[in-house]
Amino acid sequence: MQIAKVRGTVVSTQKEPSLQGTKLLLLQFIDEEGHPLPKYEVAADNVGAGIDEWVLVSRGGAAREIPRSEQLPIDARVVAIIDTITVDNSMIYGKKDQYR
Repeated sequence: MQIAKVRGTVVSTQKEPSLQGTKLLLLQFIDEEGHPLPKYEVAADNVGAGIDEWVLVSRGGAAREIPRSEQLPIDARVVAIIDTITVDNSMIYGKKDQYR
């Protein structure tokens, strides 16, 4: 899994029928110090993440491990919304601090 920040949404009126109803998000990956990387990816969202939230992203075959999604054409999926990240006893992200 990787850490990413939700930067936006992706809307597609014409898509593979099996993707109907799937929410797509534009994500920017975050490094181990909490800094944004210049890498973006579109991911399916299963948890209702919103703009500016930090999330965990499952990629590749692991993104299709959710029941009834084994055959979907998905390479990345948001699987969790992050509340806090602590590294070496130092918090690099706290969701409640984001809104202060």
